[in-house]
Amino acid sequence: MLNRTRLNRPWIGLSVRNLCGLAVILASILGSLLPVDAHQVPYSHLDLRSGERLLEVTLVVHAVELAPALGIEPPQLLAATPLALQRDQIRELLRQRLRLSVDGRRIDPSVTELQPVAEEAVRLDLQYTLTVPAGRIELECRLFPDDPRHQTFVNIFEGATLRQQQVLTAARPALEYFSGTRQGVREVILKFVPGGIEHIFVGPDHILFLVGLLLLGGSLRRLLMIVTAFTIAHSITLSLAALDLLNIPASIVEPAIALSIVYVGIDNLMVEKEGRDLRAWIAFFFGFIHGFGFAGVLREFGLPDEALGWSLFSFNLGVEIGQALIVAVVATLLQVIKNRWPKLDPPIVKVLSAGIIAAGIYWFITRTFFWRQLL
Repeated sequence: MLNRTRLNRPWIGLSVRNLCGLAVILASILGSLLPVDAHQVPYSHLDLRSGERLLEVTLVVHAVELAPALGIEPPQLLAATPLALQRDQIRELLRQRLRLSVDGRRIDPSVTELQPVAEEAVRLDLQYTLTVPAGRIELECRLFPDDPRHQTFVNIFEGATLRQQQVLTAARPALEYFSGTRQGVREVILKFVPGGIEHIFVGPDHILFLVGLLLLGGSLRRLLMIVTAFTIAHSITLSLAALDLLNIPASIVEPAIALSIVYVGIDNLMVEKEGRDLRAWIAFFFGFIHGFGFAGVLREFGLPDEALGWSLFSFNLGVEIGQALIVAVVATLLQVIKNRWPKLDPPIVKVLSAGIIAAGIYWFITRTFFWRQLL
């Protein structure tokens, strides 16, 4: 998944022409210090404006980068008439290197205007026609793949309001934007609910912790208390960590999650001897730790600032759906065993609890002493 880089850049409130003027000044200063044939400013600017049925893109690139990609010299490109003759070739180049998708569907641009700017750059105005308002916009920008230093500064607007900024590089060439519309909320839900479900099912440590809590069975009320306690606790820390209000390093959280699994297995063995049941409290206490683990995965998805609340809610809802499915299956199987083969119930609890303890110890050792190798 995609990470967003928030920048306080001086180019935030500047027009395209002013930006190009600044680029010329900077290039002149750097040119006096470095060899003339070196290209010291490998960057471009892209403004994307989202409308009801139209996406408008303004792209400003340096002629010294665009011209070689078209197979011509920069002076040839900067004259108005030769530039106009390159319209079809430029459009094909952009189709390959500037990919824009709306709600999962690729769309291609029409080039509405080409013009030289500040005697060193070219401004391209593009339009993307929409059939419905955009909910999720995905932008992949690899304008000059032969130059690994090249950066593209991106501004995304809804109307006149600047919504997002990001710098695209060779290492991170793509971004994802969710609009503030009803369609945008729908796209957030469609992405983050399945993401939460998937994380539960591909995270064996969380599954084993839940299984350990359910091994001893109990009434429906008791199981609901256990699951609810776990849900409340991990929802709190998931929210705090996702909002950057409270963070604990993964190198601490992951071994702690492993220890929680060990503790649950040991507690199951102790309950049979002492006759107590503290599973709801155990679920609540360790739920805080598991919440930080969920938050780490959520950060990898990339929380959209424009739909932060919905993305957080949707991911947590997905986690709860996955958790409910696991609880339903495990609790049902254990109850069937208890009803049909009551003598097998105690041995099964002991064997599975021992397996849970062994898995937790293994994860604790690997996550504590071999953490760097796991990254």
